[in-house]
Amino acid sequence: MQRSGTISTWNRNPAEEEAMGAAHAPIWRRMIDVSVLDDLSQSTVLDYGCNQGGFLRMLYDRHPFQAGVGIDIARESVARAQLLKRQRPIEYQAADHAAMLGRVFDFAFSHEVLYLLPDLADHAADIKAALRPGGAYVAAMGCHTDSAVWPRWRKVIAETSSIPVYDHSLDRVAAVFSEAGFAVSVQPLALDAFMPVTVGSDYFPKIVDQLRYYSQDKVLFRFVRSP
Repeated sequence: MQRSGTISTWNRNPAEEEAMGAAHAPIWRRMIDVSVLDDLSQSTVLDYGCNQGGFLRMLYDRHPFQAGVGIDIARESVARAQLLKRQRPIEYQAADHAAMLGRVFDFAFSHEVLYLLPDLADHAADIKAALRPGGAYVAAMGCHTDSAVWPRWRKVIAETSSIPVYDHSLDRVAAVFSEAGFAVSVQPLALDAFMPVTVGSDYFPKIVDQLRYYSQDKVLFRFVRSP
């Protein structure tokens, strides 16, 4: 996300935009399994870069929370998320900064958002303003300069993304959030699910690339705001 306003959709290809949720579902389940250990019934949750809202819907169905907000700069994606939420206590807004909501959350999540941000320090400050002291932000990141597939992925993503992509290392992400006043921890995503194999994939030309990516390259950061 960035301060330059909103966009229509993330992906220039409508079919790929629509398919994104199903492709990410196994990853979201893994994120929830390893990061949600407590009862969320009295908690508020933020999804930063919510796209069509699938993560918060899945989280609520598995761990009902008090209230959730998803923000994204993609207007059509947010509108779609609003239609799909049904009776869940979730709202979705087209916005580029969490602090603009004027609310404080217990937990925040993002999936593959950090590499789309030109200013990590600005994002860390924004999340800090939106989290209560002791609140946790879990961010999934596989698009980083330490990933073996990133040189190829950067070109592929740039061809389809509606906004620029940026080169951030895992060390840089950790340093920025530490400097902002967060306790930083990390673990491999270590996906424990079958992932479909697409022959001739631009992202994974070889199956070993896919296995390595989901077991080593893609990580979960956990940033806990200092009291």
